Amino acid sequence: MEPASLLWWLALAIQLLAIPGALLPVLPGLALLPLGALVWIGAVGWSAGWPPLLLAGVLLVLGWGTEALALVLGPARLQASRWAALGAGLGLVVGVLGLLPALPVGGPLLGVLLGPFLGASLAQGLAARGAPGRALLVGFAVVAGMLVSRLAQALLALVGVVGFLWLTR
Repeated sequence: MEPASLLWWLALAIQLLAIPGALLPVLPGLALLPLGALVWIGAVGWSAGWPPLLLAGVLLVLGWGTEALALVLGPARLQASRWAALGAGLGLVVGVLGLLPALPVGGPLLGVLLGPFLGASLAQGLAARGAPGRALLVGFAVVAGMLVSRLAQALLALVGVVGFLWLTR
């Protein structure tokens, strides 16, 4: 097997990891697309390898945009406080690290959803004082935004892998 062929398989494997990485916040996700493209450039040179890198870069920027939009639009529509975003971020860290009390089913994966929900709801509840229903809505909006963002990023990762296959055939 040629060295370029081995590097193509390595680049493809790195890019394939972007799909589950886009779904799980503990993995790099879309950042793996340019990394795989750079491995490919190392094998074939800049003149033949720049199209996959350009595609990967565009998809990475689009992924950042979808994440920003999804996490901002839902809570903004409900006029959530800035504290809700901070609470969601802290909740995500707590959920990812598994610091929530022992969850019977799902463990850290459920913590990734439950942490931001609880964090945003608690922070919004403390900031708004006396509006628990609204605080719960803000928590749901944050989680819905996260889910939409992750799904969009997984689709972008899939487009990146298919694009890499098509551009390097």
